[in-house]
Amino acid sequence: MVKSVAIFEAIKGGIVLLAGFGVLSLLHRDLRALALALVGRLHLNPAKHYASVFVEAASRVTDSRLWFIAGFGFIYAAFRFTEAYGLWKAKAWGEWLALLSGAIYLPIEFYELMDRFTWIRISAFALNLVVVILMAVVLWQNKQRRCPPEPAPDLPAH
Repeated sequence: MVKSVAIFEAIKGGIVLLAGFGVLSLLHRDLRALALALVGRLHLNPAKHYASVFVEAASRVTDSRLWFIAGFGFIYAAFRFTEAYGLWKAKAWGEWLALLSGAIYLPIEFYELMDRFTWIRISAFALNLVVVILMAVVLWQNKQRRCPPEPAPDLPAH
């Protein structure tokens, strides 16, 4: 089961890595023109609120912001790959990393879930909760194996 979590984390890292390269492919491009083309391709009215906000936001993106976003994505992907490696090799630090990195998102996901129920939010929260519980159980079991309880001392006979 832990190797399944390792694969899941590696897939997340791969997706973010690909997204980072996708962001870098936008360097030195006219993002406003690309946004307008996308709005046209989706048959949206560029004068409507959401479409105009999207085009306006795209026109404010700079190359330095793209580098920042891609760099953050690459760091996040490296973190996920490191976590996946630790889980795959059954390292205690990998299990702790998975537990803590999963647990840190639970309050945010719970808040989002209480704000509005969607299948995506329910699935994300449930999947993350399962990973956190699984890692807690694995860490507890490993601790029990390393440090078994001491037997009770024999009492002297009367």
